[in-house]
Amino acid sequence: MGGVEAAHFYEESHMTKDELKSFALKAGFDAVGIAGAEPQTWERYADWIRQGFHGEMAYLEKRSEERRILSRLLEGAKSVIAVAKRYYIPEKDNDSSSFIGSVSRYAWGEDYHDVMREGLQKIADIIAERTSGAHQARVCVDSAPLLERDFAAQAGIGWVGKHTNLLNRDSGGWFFLGEVVTTLPLEPDFPTAAHCGTCRRCLDACPTNAFSEPYSLDARKCISYLTIELKGSIPLELRPQLGQWIFGCDLCLEACPWNRFAKPCAETRFQPRQEWKTIDLLEIMTLDEEAFRQRFKVSPILRAKRRGLLRNVAVALGNLRDQRAVPVLLDALRDPEPLIRAHAAWALGEIGGDAAFDGLAAALPDEKDEKVCSEIRLALNRRDERTISSSY
Repeated sequence: MGGVEAAHFYEESHMTKDELKSFALKAGFDAVGIAGAEPQTWERYADWIRQGFHGEMAYLEKRSEERRILSRLLEGAKSVIAVAKRYYIPEKDNDSSSFIGSVSRYAWGEDYHDVMREGLQKIADIIAERTSGAHQARVCVDSAPLLERDFAAQAGIGWVGKHTNLLNRDSGGWFFLGEVVTTLPLEPDFPTAAHCGTCRRCLDACPTNAFSEPYSLDARKCISYLTIELKGSIPLELRPQLGQWIFGCDLCLEACPWNRFAKPCAETRFQPRQEWKTIDLLEIMTLDEEAFRQRFKVSPILRAKRRGLLRNVAVALGNLRDQRAVPVLLDALRDPEPLIRAHAAWALGEIGGDAAFDGLAAALPDEKDEKVCSEIRLALNRRDERTISSSY
């Protein structure tokens, strides 16, 4: 932005760039920076889409032109105010129960969309106030068609790590991103240098090998995608690698050395709710639709819907291979939702034992859904495999 244009902004707004950034910090954000209105990594993003790495997330492809040309998102867009807000909670579970499911830290508190949008709207409002409505601003959280990490990196908030998350030298990578796209012509900040070097701990930590190469994530193999975004069956070959993760995954973030410097978040609404943080798998398998909605209202976990969460819980129980889960999973074979029945059948096959296999055999004649029937048959094959194996 030229000096004349910048001077015009300061004159009409009565607010300098530094004052605007200071206001954003007072609005509750932990980092703020300014970027221009052109993404720098759109071609790489488009290639990622062409390779099909986005899986079933069709919305990422549908509005790709808006991601490339910001004026399609907001006419006359000149600047992006990028912000970050920490959500790191250092607290560890002390629960020794074998039936506790793993939930990503970002979902231990309230839904971040509402919290982030509240602070971003304050920035948009101050722009309107200081420019007497002469400039527009649009608030964006991750549901908007915007290359968030691109603009956050341009704005100097951090650099994109090999695990494709944004990293900051002072606070690691446990933070949410948000943006205010505005017609205000603001002087951009400088991007920061990358500091991953030869480290590949994040890549090696992924149990499903979701990284096709450094800086490239195949979402179709990512545990977060599989437990949240994927609406159908989890691929058979990936189920054992999910372990006890039932909503999201933190493994690549936990492995990153820069997270040694992570600072706990100050936002009270991100503090852990025990009923979301330490989830008893057996209890969750018994929730009906109403109980599920009541349990997880205002939680990000609600996004998975009951059918998705109980699908994930069934997989986690199968991976635990604990006979105590058999009665609950046999009840799940009668669930109205075929997706839940199918994954409960798989879990029973993994656990094994006479009660599990007898229950599967009893359920098969009455099952009307072919996909569920297929899962039951595959599970029953495990009994045959074990019988053959034990005879040698």
